[in-house]
Parts: sequence; structure tokens; C-alpha cells
Amino acid sequence: MATRTQNYALARIDLPDAGTHGWQVRLQRRGVKYARYFSDRRHGGKRGSYNFAQRWRDCLLRRMESEECVRICQRSARNSSGVVGVSKVTVIAPSGTEYRFWQATWSPESGNRRCVKFSVRRFGERGAFKKAVEARQKGAGLE
Repeated sequence: MATRTQNYALARIDLPDAGTHGWQVRLQRRGVKYARYFSDRRHGGKRGSYNFAQRWRDCLLRRMESEECVRICQRSARNSSGVVGVSKVTVIAPSGTEYRFWQATWSPESGNRRCVKFSVRRFGERGAFKKAVEARQKGAGLE
């Protein structure tokens, strides 16, 4: 799990007029919102509700990260290269010139993305593809 502050996604709720005291966990990933409130009264006081909120948040983050790994590491039906993290890209410049290359993409750590491109013009179709596959394997630590 990436390093986070102790109170990441936790908020203290104290509304004396409403008799509401506790901790709230709020997270959002890929447009899905997750929220849960832990009242002091139900969870053994301020410290108890805080501990329950932290544990629920940590469990949710672990689940999200494992689902994210599955999502990233599986081959998509849209993948035509046959290699996860390797794709063929075509760019058309404002002048109308077309540039084709093979691109390798990987994530060395959570929240950090790397990519490298190999020109089809310079290396040929097979050569650029081969270099992209090698770069992906090396970058992702798969060699």
C-alpha cells in the first residue's frame, strides 16, 4: 500500500446540537464513492470509533488496490498487440504528416506511470514492436 497519512480519508464529525459524534470514511475511485460513518456511541467512544474507521478504510484500500492490479494486469479485449502494456500508436501532426510507433507503458509504483515509444520508420514494424515488448518487460520487472 502506498504511504498515506494516518488520517487519510477520515473526517471527524462533531455536531453537538444533533447528538452526532464519530468518524467518517470517504473515498472515491474511478467515479465510485465509498462512505461509512462510525459513531462514538456504537463503537466504544472516540478512540474506538476511530479504530473501527481506520480498519474499515484500510480494508477498503487493500481491496481497491488488488482490484486495480487485476484490472491493469489482464489483457483487454481491445488489446490488438497481444502484449499487456504494448500498443501501436499513430499520430497525425498539424502538417498532415503521419507518425507511427509502438509504445510500452508500465507503472513502476502506485500513482506513477512510465512509457517509451519506438518509431516504426526508424526500427521497422517488427523492430519497433520487439523493442517495445522488451522495454515493457524490463520496466515492469518481468525479465
